[in-house]
Amino acid sequence: MKTTPSIRKSLLRWLAVGLGGGILLAGLALYFQARGEANELFDYQMRQIVASLPRQAFPPIIDGSVGGPQLDDQIMIQIWDNTGVVIYHSHAQDFLPLQAELGFTDVRLRSGLWRVYSAQIGNTVVQIAQPQSARNQIAAQMAVKTVTPLLLLFPLLGILIWIAVSRGLAPIKRAAAEVQARDMHALSAIPDATLPQEIQPLTQALNDLLARLGQSINAQRAFVADAAHELRTPLTALRLQVQLAERAGNDSERQAAFGDLRQGLERATHLLQQLLTLARQEPGAFEQAHARVELGPLMHSVVSDFALAANERQVDLGISAEVPASVSGNADALRILLNNLVDNALRYSAAGSSIDVSLASDDSGVTLAVEDHGPGIPQADLQRVFDRFYRAAGSQAQAVGSGLGLAIVKQIADAHRASVSLRNTGHGLLASVHFPA
Repeated sequence: MKTTPSIRKSLLRWLAVGLGGGILLAGLALYFQARGEANELFDYQMRQIVASLPRQAFPPIIDGSVGGPQLDDQIMIQIWDNTGVVIYHSHAQDFLPLQAELGFTDVRLRSGLWRVYSAQIGNTVVQIAQPQSARNQIAAQMAVKTVTPLLLLFPLLGILIWIAVSRGLAPIKRAAAEVQARDMHALSAIPDATLPQEIQPLTQALNDLLARLGQSINAQRAFVADAAHELRTPLTALRLQVQLAERAGNDSERQAAFGDLRQGLERATHLLQQLLTLARQEPGAFEQAHARVELGPLMHSVVSDFALAANERQVDLGISAEVPASVSGNADALRILLNNLVDNALRYSAAGSSIDVSLASDDSGVTLAVEDHGPGIPQADLQRVFDRFYRAAGSQAQAVGSGLGLAIVKQIADAHRASVSLRNTGHGLLASVHFPA
Protein backbone atom coordinates (compact mmCIF):
# COMPACT_ATOMS: atom_id res chain seq x y z
CA MET A 1 0.00 0.00 0.00
CA LYS A 2 1.32 3.43 -0.94
CA THR A 3 1.97 5.57 2.12
CA THR A 4 0.52 9.08 2.18
CA PRO A 5 3.02 11.94 2.50
CA SER A 6 3.34 13.67 5.86
CA ILE A 7 3.42 17.48 5.99
CA ARG A 8 5.38 17.34 9.26
CA LYS A 9 8.05 15.03 7.87
CA SER A 10 8.24 16.97 4.63
CA LEU A 11 8.67 20.29 6.45
CA LEU A 12 11.26 18.89 8.86
CA ARG A 13 13.15 17.20 6.04
CA TRP A 14 13.29 20.31 3.88
CA LEU A 15 14.15 22.57 6.81
CA ALA A 16 16.95 20.20 7.86
CA VAL A 17 18.27 20.03 4.31
CA GLY A 18 18.03 23.80 3.95
CA LEU A 19 19.72 24.47 7.28
CA GLY A 20 22.47 21.93 6.62
CA GLY A 21 22.97 23.27 3.11
CA GLY A 22 23.10 26.82 4.45
CA ILE A 23 25.78 25.88 6.98
CA LEU A 24 27.75 24.08 4.28
CA LEU A 25 27.54 27.06 1.92
CA ALA A 26 28.50 29.39 4.77
CA GLY A 27 31.53 27.18 5.51
CA LEU A 28 32.60 27.23 1.86
CA ALA A 29 32.15 30.98 1.65
CA LEU A 30 34.15 31.45 4.85
CA TYR A 31 36.87 29.15 3.55
CA PHE A 32 37.32 31.09 0.30
CA GLN A 33 37.15 34.38 2.16
CA ALA A 34 39.74 33.22 4.70
CA ARG A 35 41.98 31.88 1.94
CA GLY A 36 41.89 35.23 0.18
CA GLU A 37 42.71 37.04 3.40
CA ALA A 38 45.49 34.53 4.17
CA ASN A 39 46.97 35.06 0.71
CA GLU A 40 47.02 38.81 1.23
CA LEU A 41 48.52 38.43 4.70
CA PHE A 42 51.25 36.00 3.68
CA ASP A 43 52.07 37.97 0.53
CA TYR A 44 52.55 41.00 2.75
CA GLN A 45 54.70 38.94 5.12
CA MET A 46 56.90 37.78 2.22
CA ARG A 47 57.40 41.34 1.06
CA GLN A 48 58.30 42.38 4.59
CA ILE A 49 60.90 39.61 4.87
CA VAL A 50 62.57 40.80 1.66
CA ALA A 51 62.37 44.42 2.77
CA SER A 52 64.11 43.55 6.03
CA LEU A 53 67.21 42.20 4.25
CA PRO A 54 70.25 44.54 3.92
CA ARG A 55 70.51 46.56 0.74
CA GLN A 56 74.19 45.79 -0.04
CA ALA A 57 75.27 42.74 -2.02
CA PHE A 58 75.33 39.48 -0.16
CA PRO A 59 78.66 37.80 0.46
CA PRO A 60 78.81 34.06 -0.16
CA ILE A 61 76.60 32.33 2.38
CA ILE A 62 76.87 28.79 3.59
CA ASP A 63 74.23 26.66 1.80
CA GLY A 64 71.34 26.01 4.11
CA SER A 65 71.10 22.51 2.75
CA VAL A 66 74.59 21.63 3.96
CA GLY A 67 74.73 22.01 7.66
CA GLY A 68 73.21 25.50 7.74
CA PRO A 69 70.28 26.56 9.84
CA GLN A 70 66.94 24.95 8.80
CA LEU A 71 63.86 27.17 8.46
CA ASP A 72 60.24 26.25 8.77
CA ASP A 73 58.99 24.05 5.92
CA GLN A 74 56.35 26.69 5.23
CA ILE A 75 58.98 29.22 4.11
CA MET A 76 61.69 28.60 1.48
CA ILE A 77 64.43 31.19 0.82
CA GLN A 78 66.86 31.14 -2.11
CA ILE A 79 69.52 33.73 -3.00
CA TRP A 80 71.11 33.91 -6.43
CA ASP A 81 74.25 35.86 -7.40
CA ASN A 82 74.71 37.82 -10.60
CA THR A 83 76.18 34.80 -12.36
CA GLY A 84 73.13 32.65 -11.75
CA VAL A 85 74.64 30.57 -8.96
CA VAL A 86 72.65 29.77 -5.82
CA ILE A 87 74.55 31.12 -2.87
CA TYR A 88 71.88 30.18 -0.32
CA HIS A 89 69.07 27.61 -0.25
CA SER A 90 67.08 26.94 2.92
CA HIS A 91 65.62 23.54 1.92
CA ALA A 92 67.28 20.39 0.74
CA GLN A 93 64.21 18.59 -0.59
CA ASP A 94 62.90 21.20 -3.02
CA PHE A 95 64.58 23.62 -5.38
CA LEU A 96 62.94 26.55 -7.12
CA PRO A 97 64.24 27.69 -10.51
CA LEU A 98 65.19 31.31 -10.89
CA GLN A 99 62.10 33.28 -12.01
CA ALA A 100 62.42 35.41 -15.10
CA GLU A 101 60.17 38.10 -13.69
CA LEU A 102 60.35 39.87 -10.37
CA GLY A 103 57.34 40.01 -8.10
CA PHE A 104 54.80 37.31 -7.30
CA THR A 105 54.46 34.12 -9.34
CA ASP A 106 53.00 30.64 -8.81
CA VAL A 107 55.31 27.68 -9.40
CA ARG A 108 54.24 24.03 -9.38
CA LEU A 109 56.76 21.51 -7.99
CA ARG A 110 56.51 17.82 -7.22
CA SER A 111 55.44 18.73 -3.70
CA GLY A 112 52.63 21.00 -4.94
CA LEU A 113 51.93 24.61 -5.82
CA TRP A 114 54.23 27.28 -4.32
CA ARG A 115 53.73 31.01 -4.05
CA VAL A 116 57.03 32.77 -4.98
CA TYR A 117 58.11 36.37 -4.41
CA SER A 118 61.29 37.53 -6.23
CA ALA A 119 63.21 40.76 -5.53
CA GLN A 120 66.65 42.06 -6.56
CA ILE A 121 69.00 43.30 -3.83
CA GLY A 122 72.24 44.64 -5.22
CA ASN A 123 73.78 42.02 -7.53
CA THR A 124 71.70 39.22 -5.98
CA VAL A 125 68.14 37.99 -6.45
CA VAL A 126 66.21 36.83 -3.40
CA GLN A 127 63.30 34.38 -3.82
CA ILE A 128 60.95 33.65 -0.93
CA ALA A 129 58.43 30.86 -1.49
CA GLN A 130 55.60 29.32 0.52
CA PRO A 131 53.50 26.24 -0.31
CA GLN A 132 49.88 27.02 -1.18
CA SER A 133 48.76 24.04 0.91
CA ALA A 134 49.90 25.83 4.06
CA ARG A 135 47.67 28.79 3.24
CA ASN A 136 44.75 26.50 2.41
CA GLN A 137 45.21 24.68 5.71
CA ILE A 138 45.09 27.91 7.67
CA ALA A 139 41.99 29.05 5.73
CA ALA A 140 40.29 25.70 6.40
CA GLN A 141 41.08 25.95 10.11
CA MET A 142 39.61 29.44 10.26
CA ALA A 143 36.45 28.32 8.43
CA VAL A 144 36.02 25.28 10.68
CA LYS A 145 36.44 27.39 13.81
CA THR A 146 33.77 29.77 12.53
CA VAL A 147 31.30 27.07 11.45
CA THR A 148 31.77 24.83 14.50
CA PRO A 149 29.45 26.94 16.72
CA LEU A 150 26.75 26.67 14.04
CA LEU A 151 27.17 22.89 13.93
CA LEU A 152 26.91 22.75 17.70
CA LEU A 153 23.69 24.78 17.48
CA PHE A 154 22.22 22.43 14.86
CA PRO A 155 20.53 20.08 17.42
CA LEU A 156 19.06 23.08 19.27
CA LEU A 157 17.81 24.56 16.02
CA GLY A 158 16.34 21.15 15.11
CA ILE A 159 14.39 21.08 18.40
CA LEU A 160 13.14 24.62 17.84
CA ILE A 161 12.08 23.75 14.29
CA TRP A 162 10.26 20.62 15.54
CA ILE A 163 8.36 22.68 18.13
CA ALA A 164 7.54 25.40 15.59
CA VAL A 165 6.26 22.89 13.01
CA SER A 166 4.19 21.08 15.66
CA ARG A 167 2.61 24.34 16.83
CA GLY A 168 2.01 25.40 13.23
CA LEU A 169 0.20 22.14 12.39
CA ALA A 170 -1.81 22.06 15.62
CA PRO A 171 -4.78 23.99 14.11
CA ILE A 172 -5.11 21.35 11.39
CA LYS A 173 -5.36 18.66 14.06
CA ARG A 174 -7.97 20.66 15.94
CA ALA A 175 -10.05 21.19 12.80
CA ALA A 176 -9.75 17.50 11.89
CA ALA A 177 -10.77 16.47 15.41
CA GLU A 178 -13.80 18.75 15.26
CA VAL A 179 -14.91 17.29 11.94
CA GLN A 180 -14.29 13.74 13.16
CA ALA A 181 -16.34 14.35 16.31
CA ARG A 182 -19.43 15.28 14.29
CA ASP A 183 -22.15 12.86 13.36
CA MET A 184 -23.60 12.41 9.89
CA HIS A 185 -26.41 14.90 10.56
CA ALA A 186 -24.21 17.80 11.70
CA LEU A 187 -23.72 19.91 8.59
CA SER A 188 -23.15 23.28 10.23
CA ALA A 189 -20.16 25.34 9.11
CA ILE A 190 -16.77 24.75 10.72
CA PRO A 191 -15.68 27.90 12.60
CA ASP A 192 -12.44 29.16 11.08
CA ALA A 193 -12.04 32.61 12.61
CA THR A 194 -9.18 31.39 14.84
CA LEU A 195 -7.51 29.24 12.19
CA PRO A 196 -4.43 30.42 10.27
CA GLN A 197 -5.00 32.12 6.92
CA GLU A 198 -3.32 29.24 5.09
CA ILE A 199 -5.95 26.78 6.39
CA GLN A 200 -9.00 29.00 5.90
CA PRO A 201 -9.33 28.31 2.13
CA LEU A 202 -9.61 24.59 2.93
CA THR A 203 -12.18 25.11 5.69
CA GLN A 204 -14.13 27.57 3.52
CA ALA A 205 -14.23 25.04 0.68
CA LEU A 206 -15.36 22.37 3.16
CA ASN A 207 -18.03 24.69 4.56
CA ASP A 208 -19.24 25.38 1.03
CA LEU A 209 -19.43 21.64 0.40
CA LEU A 210 -21.35 21.14 3.66
CA ALA A 211 -23.77 23.92 2.70
CA ARG A 212 -24.41 22.40 -0.73
CA LEU A 213 -24.74 18.96 0.84
CA GLY A 214 -27.25 20.35 3.34
CA GLN A 215 -29.26 21.94 0.54
CA SER A 216 -29.24 18.68 -1.40
CA ILE A 217 -30.35 16.68 1.65
CA ASN A 218 -33.10 19.20 2.43
CA ALA A 219 -34.25 19.08 -1.20
CA GLN A 220 -34.31 15.28 -1.10
CA ARG A 221 -36.23 15.30 2.18
CA ALA A 222 -38.74 17.77 0.75
CA PHE A 223 -39.02 15.69 -2.42
CA VAL A 224 -39.63 12.48 -0.47
CA ALA A 225 -42.17 14.18 1.79
CA ASP A 226 -44.02 15.73 -1.16
CA ALA A 227 -43.88 12.46 -3.09
CA ALA A 228 -45.26 10.52 -0.13
CA HIS A 229 -48.03 13.08 0.27
CA GLU A 230 -48.91 13.01 -3.42
CA LEU A 231 -48.87 9.22 -3.62
CA ARG A 232 -51.13 8.90 -0.61
CA THR A 233 -54.07 10.52 -2.44
CA PRO A 234 -54.15 8.28 -5.56
CA LEU A 235 -53.50 5.16 -3.50
CA THR A 236 -56.36 6.03 -1.17
CA ALA A 237 -58.58 6.67 -4.19
CA LEU A 238 -57.59 3.32 -5.69
CA ARG A 239 -58.49 1.53 -2.47
CA LEU A 240 -61.90 3.21 -2.36
CA GLN A 241 -62.51 2.44 -6.06
CA VAL A 242 -61.68 -1.23 -5.45
CA GLN A 243 -64.16 -1.29 -2.58
CA LEU A 244 -66.82 0.32 -4.76
CA ALA A 245 -66.17 -2.29 -7.48
CA GLU A 246 -66.54 -5.07 -4.90
CA ARG A 247 -69.83 -3.60 -3.65
CA ALA A 248 -71.33 -3.05 -7.11
CA GLY A 249 -74.79 -4.56 -7.32
CA ASN A 250 -75.06 -4.86 -11.12
CA ASP A 251 -72.92 -4.77 -14.24
CA SER A 252 -73.42 -1.08 -14.97
CA GLU A 253 -72.24 -0.07 -11.48
CA ARG A 254 -69.37 -2.52 -11.73
CA GLN A 255 -68.27 -1.13 -15.15
CA ALA A 256 -68.47 2.43 -13.84
CA ALA A 257 -66.38 1.45 -10.80
CA PHE A 258 -63.80 -0.29 -12.99
CA GLY A 259 -63.70 2.78 -15.27
CA ASP A 260 -62.91 4.99 -12.29
CA LEU A 261 -60.35 2.42 -11.12
CA ARG A 262 -58.67 2.45 -14.54
CA GLN A 263 -58.42 6.26 -14.49
CA GLY A 264 -56.98 6.12 -11.00
CA LEU A 265 -54.38 3.59 -12.10
CA GLU A 266 -53.47 5.78 -15.08
CA ARG A 267 -53.05 8.80 -12.82
CA ALA A 268 -50.93 6.83 -10.32
CA THR A 269 -48.82 5.41 -13.15
CA HIS A 270 -48.31 8.87 -14.64
CA LEU A 271 -47.35 10.25 -11.22
CA LEU A 272 -44.78 7.50 -10.68
CA GLN A 273 -43.30 8.05 -14.13
CA GLN A 274 -43.00 11.76 -13.47
CA LEU A 275 -41.37 11.11 -10.09
CA LEU A 276 -38.82 8.79 -11.65
CA THR A 277 -38.14 11.31 -14.43
CA LEU A 278 -37.67 14.12 -11.91
CA ALA A 279 -35.35 11.96 -9.80
CA ARG A 280 -33.20 11.20 -12.85
CA GLN A 281 -32.93 14.92 -13.64
CA GLU A 282 -31.83 15.87 -10.13
CA PRO A 283 -28.41 17.59 -10.11
CA GLY A 284 -25.73 15.03 -9.36
CA ALA A 285 -28.02 12.04 -9.90
CA PHE A 286 -25.67 10.84 -12.62
CA GLU A 287 -23.38 12.37 -15.16
CA GLN A 288 -25.19 13.21 -18.40
CA ALA A 289 -23.11 13.34 -21.54
CA HIS A 290 -23.57 16.53 -23.55
CA ALA A 291 -23.22 16.78 -27.31
CA ARG A 292 -24.56 18.89 -30.17
CA VAL A 293 -28.30 18.23 -30.51
CA GLU A 294 -30.24 19.27 -33.61
CA LEU A 295 -33.53 20.65 -32.29
CA GLY A 296 -35.41 20.43 -35.62
CA PRO A 297 -35.38 16.61 -35.91
CA LEU A 298 -36.06 16.36 -32.16
CA MET A 299 -39.12 18.62 -32.50
CA HIS A 300 -40.48 16.59 -35.47
CA SER A 301 -40.00 13.36 -33.53
CA VAL A 302 -41.89 14.61 -30.45
CA VAL A 303 -44.77 16.01 -32.51
CA SER A 304 -45.01 12.69 -34.35
CA ASP A 305 -45.13 10.80 -31.04
CA PHE A 306 -48.07 12.91 -29.80
CA ALA A 307 -49.93 12.98 -33.11
CA LEU A 308 -52.20 10.03 -32.23
CA ALA A 309 -53.07 11.44 -28.79
CA ALA A 310 -53.82 14.83 -30.37
CA ASN A 311 -56.15 13.23 -32.94
CA GLU A 312 -58.02 11.41 -30.16
CA ARG A 313 -58.53 14.72 -28.37
CA GLN A 314 -59.43 16.43 -31.68
CA VAL A 315 -56.56 18.89 -31.25
CA ASP A 316 -54.59 20.21 -34.22
CA LEU A 317 -50.93 19.64 -33.23
CA GLY A 318 -48.27 20.88 -35.65
CA ILE A 319 -45.10 22.89 -36.25
CA SER A 320 -45.72 26.55 -37.04
CA ALA A 321 -42.12 27.74 -37.55
CA GLU A 322 -38.76 26.10 -37.82
CA VAL A 323 -35.16 27.16 -38.46
CA PRO A 324 -32.01 25.02 -38.42
CA ALA A 325 -30.70 25.22 -34.86
CA SER A 326 -28.66 23.11 -32.48
CA VAL A 327 -27.62 23.35 -28.85
CA SER A 328 -25.13 21.59 -26.63
CA GLY A 329 -26.98 19.25 -24.31
CA ASN A 330 -28.29 15.79 -23.56
CA ALA A 331 -30.69 14.55 -26.25
CA ASP A 332 -32.75 12.36 -23.90
CA ALA A 333 -33.21 15.17 -21.38
CA LEU A 334 -34.23 17.66 -24.08
CA ARG A 335 -36.77 15.14 -25.42
CA ILE A 336 -38.26 14.85 -21.93
CA LEU A 337 -38.45 18.66 -21.71
CA LEU A 338 -40.35 18.99 -24.99
CA ASN A 339 -42.52 15.96 -24.19
CA ASN A 340 -43.72 17.59 -20.97
CA LEU A 341 -44.47 20.91 -22.67
CA VAL A 342 -46.52 19.23 -25.42
CA ASP A 343 -48.20 16.88 -22.93
CA ASN A 344 -49.25 19.81 -20.73
CA ALA A 345 -50.60 21.65 -23.75
CA LEU A 346 -52.65 18.61 -24.78
CA ARG A 347 -54.06 18.11 -21.30
CA TYR A 348 -55.33 21.66 -21.08
CA SER A 349 -56.48 22.14 -24.68
CA ALA A 350 -60.13 21.82 -25.55
CA ALA A 351 -61.39 19.79 -28.49
CA GLY A 352 -61.19 21.69 -31.76
CA SER A 353 -58.30 23.88 -30.60
CA SER A 354 -54.72 23.84 -31.87
CA ILE A 355 -51.17 23.56 -30.51
CA ASP A 356 -48.27 25.21 -32.32
CA VAL A 357 -44.68 24.13 -31.77
CA SER A 358 -42.01 26.50 -33.10
CA LEU A 359 -38.23 26.85 -33.24
CA ALA A 360 -36.62 30.28 -33.70
CA SER A 361 -33.06 31.55 -33.64
CA ASP A 362 -31.43 34.99 -33.39
CA ASP A 363 -28.24 36.59 -32.11
CA SER A 364 -29.24 36.01 -28.49
CA GLY A 365 -29.74 32.24 -28.92
CA VAL A 366 -32.31 29.59 -29.76
CA THR A 367 -35.93 29.60 -28.57
CA LEU A 368 -38.15 26.51 -28.46
CA ALA A 369 -41.83 27.37 -27.89
CA VAL A 370 -45.14 25.53 -27.44
CA GLU A 371 -48.36 27.59 -27.70
CA ASP A 372 -51.80 26.17 -26.92
CA HIS A 373 -55.34 27.56 -27.00
CA GLY A 374 -56.35 26.48 -23.52
CA PRO A 375 -57.53 28.40 -20.47
CA GLY A 376 -54.03 29.66 -19.60
CA ILE A 377 -52.69 30.09 -16.07
CA PRO A 378 -53.75 32.76 -13.58
CA GLN A 379 -51.17 35.55 -13.49
CA ALA A 380 -50.46 34.97 -9.79
CA ASP A 381 -49.58 31.32 -10.46
CA LEU A 382 -47.23 31.78 -13.45
CA GLN A 383 -44.09 31.41 -11.31
CA ARG A 384 -45.44 28.98 -8.74
CA VAL A 385 -46.38 26.33 -11.32
CA PHE A 386 -42.67 25.47 -11.57
CA ASP A 387 -42.77 24.21 -7.96
CA ARG A 388 -43.11 20.50 -7.46
CA PHE A 389 -46.66 19.18 -7.06
CA TYR A 390 -48.15 22.65 -7.41
CA ARG A 391 -51.29 22.96 -9.54
CA ALA A 392 -52.92 26.20 -10.50
CA ALA A 393 -56.36 26.84 -9.12
CA GLY A 394 -59.04 25.13 -11.17
CA SER A 395 -56.62 23.06 -13.20
CA GLN A 396 -57.75 19.76 -11.76
CA ALA A 397 -61.06 20.18 -13.49
CA GLN A 398 -59.47 20.38 -16.91
CA ALA A 399 -56.87 17.63 -16.63
CA VAL A 400 -55.53 14.98 -14.38
CA GLY A 401 -51.91 15.96 -13.69
CA SER A 402 -49.20 15.30 -11.15
CA GLY A 403 -47.90 18.83 -10.72
CA LEU A 404 -44.42 17.73 -11.84
CA GLY A 405 -44.40 18.42 -15.57
CA LEU A 406 -43.23 22.04 -15.41
CA ALA A 407 -40.91 21.26 -12.49
CA ILE A 408 -39.15 18.71 -14.71
CA VAL A 409 -38.99 21.25 -17.56
CA LYS A 410 -37.42 23.80 -15.22
CA GLN A 411 -34.92 21.25 -13.88
CA ILE A 412 -33.77 20.23 -17.37
CA ALA A 413 -33.59 23.84 -18.56
CA ASP A 414 -31.42 24.81 -15.60
CA ALA A 415 -29.10 21.91 -16.35
CA HIS A 416 -28.70 23.30 -19.90
CA ARG A 417 -28.30 26.93 -18.72
CA ALA A 418 -31.57 27.77 -20.44
CA SER A 419 -34.46 29.90 -19.20
CA VAL A 420 -38.17 28.96 -19.16
CA SER A 421 -40.95 31.51 -19.40
CA LEU A 422 -44.75 31.25 -19.41
CA ARG A 423 -47.00 33.94 -20.86
CA ASN A 424 -50.76 34.17 -21.27
CA THR A 425 -51.50 35.22 -24.85
CA GLY A 426 -55.21 35.96 -24.36
CA HIS A 427 -56.27 32.83 -26.23
CA GLY A 428 -53.99 30.34 -24.47
CA LEU A 429 -50.56 29.85 -22.93
CA LEU A 430 -47.15 30.28 -24.57
CA ALA A 431 -44.31 28.26 -22.99
CA SER A 432 -40.83 29.24 -24.22
CA VAL A 433 -37.40 27.75 -23.51
CA HIS A 434 -34.52 30.02 -24.50
CA PHE A 435 -31.02 28.59 -24.95
CA PRO A 436 -28.47 31.45 -24.86
CA ALA A 437 -25.90 31.70 -27.61
